[in-house]
Amino acid sequence: VIFRWWKISLRNKFCESRPGEIKESWEDFLDDSSLHIQIAIVFGAKVLEHVLSLCRGNYDFLERLPVPLLLYIISFLELEDIARLSQVSRRFEMVCNSNALWENIVQNLCDTITPEMKELAQEIGWKQFFFTNRLQLQLQLRRRRQKQDAWNKKDY
Repeated sequence: VIFRWWKISLRNKFCESRPGEIKESWEDFLDDSSLHIQIAIVFGAKVLEHVLSLCRGNYDFLERLPVPLLLYIISFLELEDIARLSQVSRRFEMVCNSNALWENIVQNLCDTITPEMKELAQEIGWKQFFFTNRLQLQLQLRRRRQKQDAWNKKDY
């Protein structure tokens, strides 16, 4: 664990000051309560807890995966599992409710998606589009066509 700090000041006496540094093995860091206090003051309790967890070997590789890879993995889950996963953390909530995930799910489950349907899905959101039943979708598509026809008539 390497803890570095810099003095940032407009005072001339600190112009030549160099960064400070403490290097400790993770075992020594776990026992250094004074360094824990400094980290908590500067970075906050959550950062301290995260660093301590890393030093203890408790880290979540799944949390650290890039979003495109998470989207790919999650797209294979059942809908109930996606709903449960969205409750795990803020990051998973964001990914599980993202338009990118639901667009992928809709495209995998639907035989054909017309450009008009795609436009509607982008307007209301892919998740909402997925959970809207077919009759409601047909009604919404008909209303969109009527609005577009009305706009086209105004232009002439």
